Amino acid sequence: MADQGDDYLFAERFGLESIYDLSAYPFVRDHVHKLPYNFVKEKLALPIDEKEGKLTVAISHPYDLEALEEIRCITGCDIEEVFCPQPALEEAIEKCYHQGDKEASQFIEGLKKEGGKTFLQQREDEYDLLDKQDDSPVVRLLNMIIIEAIQQGASDIHFEPLEIEMAIRYRIDGVLQFRHSPPSELSKQLLTRMKVMAKMDIAEHRLPQDGRIKLSMGGRQIDFRASTVPVVHGERIVLRILDKSNIVLGLEKIGMEKEILKGFQKYIHQNQGIVLVTGPTGSGKTTTLYSAINEIHSQEVNVMTIEDPVEYKLPGIAQIGVNPKIELTFAKGLRHILRQDPDVIMIGEIRDKETAEIAIQSSLTGHLVLSTLHTNDAPSALTRLVDMGIEPYLLSSSVLAVLAQRLVRKICEECKQSYQPSQQELEDLQLKGGKLYRGKGCETCFGSGYRGRVGIYELMPVSGKIKKQLLKSADASALQQTAADLGMATLRSEGGRLAKKGITTTAEVLRVTRQLELYN
Repeated sequence: MADQGDDYLFAERFGLESIYDLSAYPFVRDHVHKLPYNFVKEKLALPIDEKEGKLTVAISHPYDLEALEEIRCITGCDIEEVFCPQPALEEAIEKCYHQGDKEASQFIEGLKKEGGKTFLQQREDEYDLLDKQDDSPVVRLLNMIIIEAIQQGASDIHFEPLEIEMAIRYRIDGVLQFRHSPPSELSKQLLTRMKVMAKMDIAEHRLPQDGRIKLSMGGRQIDFRASTVPVVHGERIVLRILDKSNIVLGLEKIGMEKEILKGFQKYIHQNQGIVLVTGPTGSGKTTTLYSAINEIHSQEVNVMTIEDPVEYKLPGIAQIGVNPKIELTFAKGLRHILRQDPDVIMIGEIRDKETAEIAIQSSLTGHLVLSTLHTNDAPSALTRLVDMGIEPYLLSSSVLAVLAQRLVRKICEECKQSYQPSQQELEDLQLKGGKLYRGKGCETCFGSGYRGRVGIYELMPVSGKIKKQLLKSADASALQQTAADLGMATLRSEGGRLAKKGITTTAEVLRVTRQLELYN
């Protein structure tokens, strides 16, 4: 294949019109697809306009007569060839096949007008979501919904059957947002389609099921975890979007304040001990642990993990997925990991006394153990382990530090505006006077006023005074007070710092720290 310079010379020699920006052409502007996405990507040939039965095709390799002949046969149109450099053409292809924000809603409205008369074409072969040539309305609708969710940065898609329709909601930045309500006639067909894709039993409607789906979008591989449960009006299904391109790995990138980052890095570089990360589901604990592993992993360090499930595959790391069906639990997997001569062990979650005991023994015998717990704040992690039956003296000997975290939504930069806060707002976050910020709501943030998320963190080193308090009493309030006396910045105070800087809002900080009022 000739290089781009030869393409220019060829186009000039044969008098082809050269176009360097295709964005204003009708087919690109209006997302008109005359050819499958995979075809135009491979051939670098994109139809951009049609007049009087003649199709204008922009092509990067003007000497590729075979591609032009294929297009003529597929479309039945005479071809008028124009030249476009490859970078500009690739940009136009992505714009042309990029789904509009309201396309799924408009498609649903069209289906409603047709009375929901659709049919389902079941296919198990993998395909690209941007290839919209499938003639099944249900398949096209599901593709549109998935594409829209990915483009809007959703982490989950909820399909909820109601009495007369289906509610479709996306979880964006940790908050569910309603999007569509296709007619109830489509519920079973959408559900069946997703079950086929996830390789579930389509005849089973009474029991919950789990599965996985692999798709691509513009050549980008995206995995989905599917879960169904039977409800009153049918089956409810949730798709968890596992988009590797969206995961941010790196402790410097996840928003830790400088002093907390420095302290956390110190503990994860120790040779032995336990470092715990706590917080509710969806607070970013796994991302923090993956980022920590990414930092300490090297050819000289053997890192092994046991997770439930393994959501993202890390290069060079041995990752084990829990499987209760074959009795591969955290505790059993952990015992076998210890026979593999690990230096660092990551446990997805400490759920029971047995797992906790093995983790502690591992840390006391020369291993660094990273794990998570579901507790509200850092001091409560020690209390939870004592409640599980772990002796305080073992915890004081093994636990190095506890990091608590939450994710707060960031104010949309496109519609950010300042305002004068009320006295109550300032008191809630222990802030002094001054302006704060919030998002007005715009197209960029879909009217929410927020775009993206950032972490707030609370790091509690298990120092001498914390150990003494733990041996004296494992009461969470007492541990909290001791840590505060030692200068620990709380989650709420960290949230207040971000609100003051205009990164998030007071309402958002209070939303994720309400349960901590008991200690504040």
